[in-house]
Amino acid sequence: MIKFNNYETIYILRPDITEDKNLNLVNTYKALINNLGGQNILIQHRGRRHLSYNINHYYDGIYVQMNYQGNGQLVNSLEKSLRLNNNIIRYLTTVNKELQE
Repeated sequence: MIKFNNYETIYILRPDITEDKNLNLVNTYKALINNLGGQNILIQHRGRRHLSYNINHYYDGIYVQMNYQGNGQLVNSLEKSLRLNNNIIRYLTTVNKELQE
Protein backbone atom coordinates (compact mmCIF):
# COMPACT_ATOMS: atom_id res chain seq x y z
CA MET A 1 0.00 0.00 0.00
CA ILE A 2 1.32 3.45 -0.94
CA LYS A 3 1.65 5.85 1.98
CA PHE A 4 0.39 9.37 1.34
CA ASN A 5 1.58 12.41 3.24
CA ASN A 6 -0.52 15.48 4.00
CA TYR A 7 0.88 18.50 2.16
CA GLU A 8 0.10 22.19 2.18
CA THR A 9 1.16 24.35 -0.75
CA ILE A 10 0.73 28.10 -0.65
CA TYR A 11 1.40 30.17 -3.74
CA ILE A 12 1.32 33.91 -4.30
CA LEU A 13 -0.07 35.32 -7.53
CA ARG A 14 0.79 38.68 -9.05
CA PRO A 15 -1.64 41.33 -7.77
CA ASP A 16 -2.65 42.48 -11.26
CA ILE A 17 -4.07 39.09 -12.30
CA THR A 18 -7.79 38.93 -13.15
CA GLU A 19 -10.30 36.91 -11.13
CA ASP A 20 -11.01 34.68 -14.16
CA LYS A 21 -7.33 33.86 -14.58
CA ASN A 22 -7.05 33.19 -10.83
CA LEU A 23 -9.96 30.69 -10.94
CA ASN A 24 -8.51 29.11 -14.08
CA LEU A 25 -5.17 28.56 -12.32
CA VAL A 26 -6.89 27.11 -9.25
CA ASN A 27 -8.83 24.64 -11.41
CA THR A 28 -5.69 23.76 -13.39
CA TYR A 29 -3.68 22.92 -10.26
CA LYS A 30 -6.60 21.07 -8.69
CA ALA A 31 -6.89 18.92 -11.85
CA LEU A 32 -3.10 18.38 -11.90
CA ILE A 33 -3.09 17.15 -8.29
CA ASN A 34 -6.08 14.92 -9.03
CA ASN A 35 -4.48 13.47 -12.19
CA LEU A 36 -1.25 12.70 -10.32
CA GLY A 37 -3.14 10.67 -7.71
CA GLY A 38 -3.69 13.31 -5.04
CA GLN A 39 -6.62 12.96 -2.67
CA ASN A 40 -8.68 15.12 -0.29
CA ILE A 41 -7.91 18.34 -2.15
CA LEU A 42 -8.98 21.48 -0.30
CA ILE A 43 -8.33 24.91 -1.83
CA GLN A 44 -8.75 28.16 0.08
CA HIS A 45 -8.43 31.66 -1.32
CA ARG A 46 -6.61 33.75 1.27
CA GLY A 47 -7.10 36.96 -0.70
CA ARG A 48 -4.89 39.92 -1.47
CA ARG A 49 -2.27 40.73 1.17
CA HIS A 50 0.62 43.10 1.56
CA LEU A 51 3.99 41.37 1.15
CA SER A 52 6.64 41.71 3.85
CA TYR A 53 9.15 42.69 1.19
CA ASN A 54 9.17 43.63 -2.48
CA ILE A 55 9.10 40.60 -4.86
CA ASN A 56 9.69 41.39 -8.53
CA HIS A 57 8.53 45.00 -7.93
CA TYR A 58 5.24 43.83 -6.39
CA TYR A 59 4.19 44.97 -2.91
CA ASP A 60 0.94 42.95 -2.78
CA GLY A 61 0.04 39.41 -3.79
CA ILE A 62 -2.96 37.10 -4.00
CA TYR A 63 -2.52 34.10 -1.70
CA VAL A 64 -3.97 30.66 -2.49
CA GLN A 65 -3.63 27.69 -0.12
CA MET A 66 -3.95 24.07 -1.25
CA ASN A 67 -4.13 21.13 1.18
CA TYR A 68 -3.97 17.60 -0.24
CA GLN A 69 -2.67 14.08 0.26
CA GLY A 70 -0.07 12.69 -2.09
CA ASN A 71 3.49 11.50 -2.49
CA GLY A 72 6.81 13.21 -3.17
CA GLN A 73 6.58 12.66 -6.92
CA LEU A 74 3.28 14.56 -7.01
CA VAL A 75 4.86 17.46 -5.10
CA ASN A 76 7.84 17.57 -7.50
CA SER A 77 5.55 17.74 -10.53
CA LEU A 78 3.34 20.38 -8.92
CA GLU A 79 6.29 22.57 -7.91
CA LYS A 80 7.78 22.32 -11.40
CA SER A 81 4.50 23.57 -12.85
CA LEU A 82 4.35 26.41 -10.27
CA ARG A 83 7.96 27.40 -11.02
CA LEU A 84 7.28 27.67 -14.76
CA ASN A 85 4.17 29.86 -14.35
CA ASN A 86 4.93 33.58 -14.78
CA ASN A 87 1.82 34.60 -12.82
CA ILE A 88 3.15 33.01 -9.62
CA ILE A 89 5.77 35.05 -7.77
CA ARG A 90 6.38 32.65 -4.82
CA TYR A 91 5.31 29.22 -3.59
CA LEU A 92 6.03 26.99 -0.62
CA THR A 93 5.12 23.36 0.10
CA THR A 94 5.24 21.87 3.58
CA VAL A 95 4.40 18.47 5.05
CA ASN A 96 1.59 18.79 7.58
CA LYS A 97 2.78 16.38 10.29
CA GLU A 98 0.00 17.08 12.81
CA LEU A 99 -2.65 15.74 10.41
CA GLN A 100 -0.74 12.48 9.82
CA GLU A 101 -0.98 11.19 13.40
